[in-house]
Amino acid sequence: MSEPTGIKGGAHSDTVHDSAIKHVTGRAEYTDDMNEPSGLVHACLGLSDCAHGKIADMDFSDVLASEGVLGVLTASDLAGVNDVSPNGLNDDPILADGHVMFWGQPVFAVVALTRDQARRAAQKARISYQPLPHAIDPIAAREADMGYVTAPMTLRRGDVSAGMKSAPHRIRGSFRIGGQDHFYLEGQIAIAVPGEDDEMTVNVSTQHPSEVQHMVAHVLGVPSHSVVVNVRRMGGGFGGKETQMNLFACVAAVAARRWNRAVKIRPDRDDDMIATGKRHDFVVDYEVGFDDQGRILAVQGDWYARCGFSADLSGPVTDRALFHADNAYFYPDVELRSHPMRTNTVSNTAFRGFGGPQGVIVAERMIEEIAYALGRDPYEIRQRNLYRNGQLTPYHQEVSDQILPRIFDELERSSDYQKRRQAVLDWNARGGVIRKGIALTPVKFGISFTATWFNQAGALIHIYADGSIALNHGGTEMGQGLNTKVAQIVAEAFQCDLSRIKITRTTTEKVPNTSATAASSGTDLNGMAALDAAEQIKSRLVEFVAERWQVRQEDVQFIPGHIRAGDRDIPFNEVISAAYMARVQLSAAGFYKTPKIHWDRATGRGRPFYYFAYGAAVSEVSVDTLTGEYVIDRTDILHDVGRSLNPALDKGQIEGGFVQGAGWLTCEELWWDDQGRLRTHAPSTYKIPLASDRPRIFNVQLADWSENAERSIKRSKAVGEPPFMLGISVFEAINMAVASVGGYREPARLDAPATPERVLMAIQRLTS
Repeated sequence: MSEPTGIKGGAHSDTVHDSAIKHVTGRAEYTDDMNEPSGLVHACLGLSDCAHGKIADMDFSDVLASEGVLGVLTASDLAGVNDVSPNGLNDDPILADGHVMFWGQPVFAVVALTRDQARRAAQKARISYQPLPHAIDPIAAREADMGYVTAPMTLRRGDVSAGMKSAPHRIRGSFRIGGQDHFYLEGQIAIAVPGEDDEMTVNVSTQHPSEVQHMVAHVLGVPSHSVVVNVRRMGGGFGGKETQMNLFACVAAVAARRWNRAVKIRPDRDDDMIATGKRHDFVVDYEVGFDDQGRILAVQGDWYARCGFSADLSGPVTDRALFHADNAYFYPDVELRSHPMRTNTVSNTAFRGFGGPQGVIVAERMIEEIAYALGRDPYEIRQRNLYRNGQLTPYHQEVSDQILPRIFDELERSSDYQKRRQAVLDWNARGGVIRKGIALTPVKFGISFTATWFNQAGALIHIYADGSIALNHGGTEMGQGLNTKVAQIVAEAFQCDLSRIKITRTTTEKVPNTSATAASSGTDLNGMAALDAAEQIKSRLVEFVAERWQVRQEDVQFIPGHIRAGDRDIPFNEVISAAYMARVQLSAAGFYKTPKIHWDRATGRGRPFYYFAYGAAVSEVSVDTLTGEYVIDRTDILHDVGRSLNPALDKGQIEGGFVQGAGWLTCEELWWDDQGRLRTHAPSTYKIPLASDRPRIFNVQLADWSENAERSIKRSKAVGEPPFMLGISVFEAINMAVASVGGYREPARLDAPATPERVLMAIQRLTS
């Protein structure tokens, strides 16, 4: 008998994204594309135009008199709890009740027959306020004694005071790190459809279906089992749909219950950007002590974050900033402190990297400071301070899988870093308008939710009598290819072609108590859960085949398209049909929880991360010293994804993450005026990277020799967030180019983002 050919689309293959063709042809169905139920109406939020104040009066007479308007919702119309805080602090109202805490806070919602009617009517509300003092940025909030939105954290190891006193050299600095808007292509949207009794179905663009379920049930005053949340796909999330969609889902659900009609809410891009949280911006005060060779001896720092008026996810975000404040470097004596400041701005939230980038970039700033102080190549200082296996992080987790030295060595050679750096130095020595810079920076990123209970997932697999397979899991697809990867895992388990598997929408009806698709853990968690479900069914099939064809269980094998029973290869379909007739259960619910992790926040000790993902990038830039503008001439990346489940998808994530990270540090600038108004609230005022901003030469390679030392899914590693921080290489290269105008006597010390205006101001400072 001839050997069957290999399966199509199994794990570790360059399988195309399951929705790729639908994406590019416009056939992919998003929430706004769904067929609208009969009688559907539309809601629109009314936002405050006061940064902080008491609501003196609300007049909706003109709103209610507007064409098509069914009514207005205010805080007093909420039957359940007026709160969508994800942390149980009860500090995040759906609609403002009595006072407002930031400019753009939702105060009411208009419900009308059409979206246009709702939008126009919302503008007619007359609301007056009694203004109160406000503070917009974290330092102003500190000076105004606004306090914290959540408890701060300290990480401490060794004696930082003694270490700093004994250090031959010490540098102090302050670094302002900007925030970032998620700018997902698909904005926030929700459709709520009331059912019989207390039932409510919500179709929503969210990374966290179970949280939406909980919040909607909470505000309606019903059990969670009465609420079903569905997600087919999102047009991007990046963390902006982890908690921020709660507001929209709850408004739609409350309106649907009140008028007993399906309700859709889809805000304008401006309202979306004004009313939803962003990446936290920080002001970081740091001090580093080091020796004559550039070896770091002691580090201390304070991370002041603009958190907004409520906690949202600011606690874990500011925690993770500290977790990654060491990046790839060992600090013998260290003390790091977070300061989650309350401000009169929208509450900031999760964003790709979840605070990690704001920690990593400070480590790179300190490396740069040391290099300039000693007249060395920053790459040399980076090499000297890399972790060695057995050393402890500031949170006392042992580093045991350090592969950065090899990544550094391979990337340095493949990118021709040394020769190109010398060419950059020679170019700048000639003077001239265009200055160049080059930098090689690493990333070490911890993988797991630091909220330990989120490190769990469920999955459901059905095999139908014709041999087709339905796969459902608790993760959400936002374009990253999660569904494709999980399906590849199942295809390999059953040794069937990927085309046999149907990936169904994420729904709380099938998999309960799901964790957010975040923290780069989507594939790790849901892939393992799906594999567990597959293995349960396989075990039953092995038992059945052994009995039916009279062979030992150890002689039953799953091979491409078939199940082998001794010397017979039986087509998969035939086995499934026979198993169904024999009443074998062909459905299973899988489950997985991440092992080994534990964390004690009070003591700042534990193992919050299952493993680390590593990578490095070399970026070269050219800066125009007359305009402050720059281009990325070339970027080379070598990144560790363990044993890649899908190299094509992983490279796409690396490329996208890098460009988004470079955008955060170069062109994406958030700006509030003195009255607390966000002025960068549309594509006309907020600049994201364009296709033309990508590196002119862009080389991305996977460290294909790497294999996860931990028992992750197929020994792969997470890829969603770690590459984001490789964009720091662009920021460091710009700093070098700017520093050249001053003869490299001191670093440029650019704040982020390094906009052309900031570049010009730094050049003026260095040449004055």
